[in-house]
Amino acid sequence: MRVEQLGEGDPEIAVVGSIHGDEPCGARAIRRLLSEDPDVHRPVKLIIANEEALDRKLRYVEEDLNRAFPGAPDADTHEARLAHELVGELRGCTVFSMHSTQSYAAPFALVDDLNALAEAVVPNLTVEALIETAKFSEGRLIETQDVIEVECGIQGSERAAANAYSLTVEFLNAVGVLEARIAPRHDIPVFRLERQLPKPPEAGEYETFVANFERAAEGDTYARADEELFVAERPFYPVLLSPYGYENVFGYAGSLVGRLDEHTEAGPEPTPEHD
Repeated sequence: MRVEQLGEGDPEIAVVGSIHGDEPCGARAIRRLLSEDPDVHRPVKLIIANEEALDRKLRYVEEDLNRAFPGAPDADTHEARLAHELVGELRGCTVFSMHSTQSYAAPFALVDDLNALAEAVVPNLTVEALIETAKFSEGRLIETQDVIEVECGIQGSERAAANAYSLTVEFLNAVGVLEARIAPRHDIPVFRLERQLPKPPEAGEYETFVANFERAAEGDTYARADEELFVAERPFYPVLLSPYGYENVFGYAGSLVGRLDEHTEAGPEPTPEHD
């Protein structure tokens, strides 16, 4: 784990990149920011998390770091020990954590729940959507403290690296580390993860047929594993849906909560829920 700092004093703001070693965009954004060495109005901690996995171009060494929090100092795996160290480094900080995905090229943000931090910061980010993950936050950094995650784009792409840098600068502006300000947007759609969409791990070929954040209707075929087709039993919004992004699930079924400026008035879209 590489830990650097801009500014003097004890940071209350932290930026984390490359929790997953196959997602280099966050590390690249942090290195670029360090090379530019901008003047800051309050100190910020910059962390490249899973350096060993990053160097080996692996998602993780022994287990998924973003499912290993809070970890333990004497844990059996590299990532569980690293999770404990990272939580210690981030204690008392508001955290911005960068990821990338196989499911969607444009940036979007994720929070455990729609709290005051999300309402204040996310309108300043160039993202297409905000996702509430609360039902599926166990073991993730997002569960441990005030964390905003962003998916910056497609894993390994130049666009994801450029987006990671731009989003980091926008976040640092929003929390007063840098001084530039942009006009905030409050029309960002808010989705809530409701359930996973399982896939058989033993299949040889996978395919998805519906677009993320676009409503899939009852009866729509949303995925295929070899010759097996998966059909929506009720309407949902696909989130993080991709053929190969996860081992055991295609992604998530979500509900549309509303827009960021109306979430307190708007409940989830009235679609039937009967498992």
